[in-house]
Amino acid sequence: MGKVFVGHDWAEDHHDVFIEDDSGRRLAGGRLSDGVEGIGRFHELLAGLVDDPAEVVIATETDRGLFVNALVAAGYTVIAVNPMSTSRYRERHSTSGAKSDPGDAKILADLARTDAHNHRPIAGDSELGEAIKVLARAHQSMIWTRQRQTNQLRSTLREFYPGALEAFDELAGRDALAILAIASTPTAGRQRRIEQRAAEIQTALRTEHLAAPDLIADAMGVTVSALVAVIGELNTQIGGLEAKLADRFEQHPDAKIIRSLPGLGMTLGARVLGEFGDAPNRYADAKSRKNYSGMSPITRASGKHHVVLARYARNRRRSDACYLWAFSALSASPGARAFYDERRAHHDTHNRALRALANRLVGILHGCLRHGTAAAQCDVDLGEHCRRVQPHQRQGPRSFLRDRAGQRARGPRHPVSRNVRAWPLSTSVTVTSTRPLASSR
Repeated sequence: MGKVFVGHDWAEDHHDVFIEDDSGRRLAGGRLSDGVEGIGRFHELLAGLVDDPAEVVIATETDRGLFVNALVAAGYTVIAVNPMSTSRYRERHSTSGAKSDPGDAKILADLARTDAHNHRPIAGDSELGEAIKVLARAHQSMIWTRQRQTNQLRSTLREFYPGALEAFDELAGRDALAILAIASTPTAGRQRRIEQRAAEIQTALRTEHLAAPDLIADAMGVTVSALVAVIGELNTQIGGLEAKLADRFEQHPDAKIIRSLPGLGMTLGARVLGEFGDAPNRYADAKSRKNYSGMSPITRASGKHHVVLARYARNRRRSDACYLWAFSALSASPGARAFYDERRAHHDTHNRALRALANRLVGILHGCLRHGTAAAQCDVDLGEHCRRVQPHQRQGPRSFLRDRAGQRARGPRHPVSRNVRAWPLSTSVTVTSTRPLASSR
């Protein structure tokens, strides 16, 4: 028998599978439990149908989880399909709106049989690469959580303790947390003597402001103390994650290449590695990696209508890492700054210019990893490449680049990693594509 195609619809405690041959005829299927028993039953269903795991193509709607990892480890070809694509595929054959888990498994099996070539198989990253990805995402999630807690603290202080907001620029900083932990109300803040930054802090805390009633101020003070304790513990845990992440990142063979690129330090470099993965054959070319990053734009053209849009259907963590990378590169690389300024001079918005820079940097990353070469050993500087492009090539089609719902993106709201590697003025990088600049728009 030739290849068999499997649709896998996953849930928290069970999995629905549908197995068919190359003509669409049902061979087996059913509902499997999660865990060892379920994966064992799955292997039994396929044992009598194929001799080689490579003859099995599985379509599923997730690329992570123990069950999916076991399928990849067994040697099956597993393709991850966006749930939106599955929904659109369902509408090709039924407009009633009916939906069920076994029905979705059948749809995924048909998709694996007819459209597997249009989807990227799940690549098997190394264990070290997966560990870096887990730590990097946990670190990023912790920073987002700290920012939410800091925003709540700022909102609380604004209601009854505005002097604290004037005294501290960064509420999550060490000084602010140490003082607010012992002086969580305006009364306590005026009575404490602070040695560090004494004059500025005391002036801000002792300035007359509108005051809330004592009973309400005491309740607010308790809230502030609780938030300060949470933020302080988050800072401790973030520091621990950064140390562990740096340790794992330094052990990876691609770490030196990634850190040689402008704007990538330990933390941000580890995030970039974790989000892209380290499977050597995951990306067919630089364009595939750029599309995967979410930084490359999309074009909609029909007749006389031609518009270039930002790619809003993307992985938020991956695009966030690339956006911060481009922002950090502005101060680390003269070439990156020249590229950005060139885009701004031709009426690109700040976010549009950063996306274009990130798109170019991702292409450079692909070339460096593919050839195993650090950026310092490459040939062409970004700024020099930008200057060589002819003016008519820079302008490109008269189109608009907009974000979702026609609004301009505001970019990430959390701080850029402070551990950024500076790039010497004499260092140059390569551009992996010789296409004119306008084509990256």
